[in-house]
Amino acid sequence: MDKTIEIEQLLGATHTPLAKLVAAAIRDRITSGEFSIGSRLVEGKLSEELGVSRMPVREALRELAAEGLVTIEPRRGASVTAVTDDQKRDMIEVRATLEALNARLAARRHDPEQIARLQLVLDEGGKITETGSRQDFIRQNDRFHEALADVGGNSVLTDMMRSLRDRTAMLFAPTSQLRARENWQEHAAILRAVIDGDSELAALLAARHVYNAAQMKQDV
Repeated sequence: MDKTIEIEQLLGATHTPLAKLVAAAIRDRITSGEFSIGSRLVEGKLSEELGVSRMPVREALRELAAEGLVTIEPRRGASVTAVTDDQKRDMIEVRATLEALNARLAARRHDPEQIARLQLVLDEGGKITETGSRQDFIRQNDRFHEALADVGGNSVLTDMMRSLRDRTAMLFAPTSQLRARENWQEHAAILRAVIDGDSELAALLAARHVYNAAQMKQDV
């Protein structure tokens, strides 16, 4: 989809301030891997691509910098935040721990209505892995994790995971489409454990899912 059209459509559907919409569009391109780690984010080029002035782009980049997705340096401008191997390991370990906790809570709380919504997201995602684009898959992947967080029912944990999920998504982006089917099979296994009320298995599968997505060895 043309990025200018995308912004125009968003403006037509919401009253969210323009800078927030621009931040969402740039965030989407970072987490999908379209903007790779370390790549420069030039205000003028972004404003032209998104069909907006430089001011909302500048505000959006500041917002993304506060989230840790963007680094802004004097005289060098903005770039997608580079991550060292140690930082990558640390983020993956924390996300795996939080996702495991959320899955454990989801299996214990076992809300039938929320689980039914999660099943719908899972079913839709199965079709997207076969015929959808990379962007479609990444969005549906986010929907699954958000829906699982709803089942877990811990708002503080949900906010923490959402922030960390964006930061780790750009690490997963290079291989996310290649292992789309495996990702969705792992989602299905997590959901089965949640439905069965097996909190320990759900936690184990959720942690492994994160490590598998990062293609890292794990001991969980």
